[in-house]
Amino acid sequence: MSLFQFVKSKTFLKQLVIAVLTLAVLIFVLMKWLTMITNHNQKIEVPNLEKMSLNNVETKLQELDLNYVVVDSASYNPNYPKRSVIEQSPSAGDFVKENRKIYLTLNPSGYANVEIPNLYGKTRRQATSQLIAIGFKISPKVMYVSDIAKDVVRGLRFKGKELKVGDKIPKNSVINLKLGDGRGTGRYIQNMKREN
Repeated sequence: MSLFQFVKSKTFLKQLVIAVLTLAVLIFVLMKWLTMITNHNQKIEVPNLEKMSLNNVETKLQELDLNYVVVDSASYNPNYPKRSVIEQSPSAGDFVKENRKIYLTLNPSGYANVEIPNLYGKTRRQATSQLIAIGFKISPKVMYVSDIAKDVVRGLRFKGKELKVGDKIPKNSVINLKLGDGRGTGRYIQNMKREN
């Protein structure tokens, strides 16, 4: 029997029909299985977790069959409660499937501590710029001390205490400048020279 005759035979046509039907059933079963396993057409709306504490977040997400992961802590933001959610991904209102992880960024419990640089002998303008650049605020109240140089830094104060180079205080703190008044006689400089 030649190939052409075999292709035209009833045996070949039966086997071809059986193969096509088997393939169709297999594809149908596979599609149904994938729909079930991937939760096709299931949508859970992500709630707005902003300003919520971690305990409240956990309760809310468990109700919706969602999970969370704390990714990081951001810089302290006084507009948000301490240890509350500042950012989330996916965003509120997005649709996700069951057991999806929501990535959270939390507000720390306070400002980070920043080290006090050496500003002794710098001008008021230089010291103010440097302190603002590293995250401090400068009090409008200035303390003047007797000194030959006018508006030159002779110390820093925080909450009534004298600060030393290397001390650490919270970022965003208000610092008082201790400056020279420019009316000093300079006698202490002459005395220091005699001692050496």
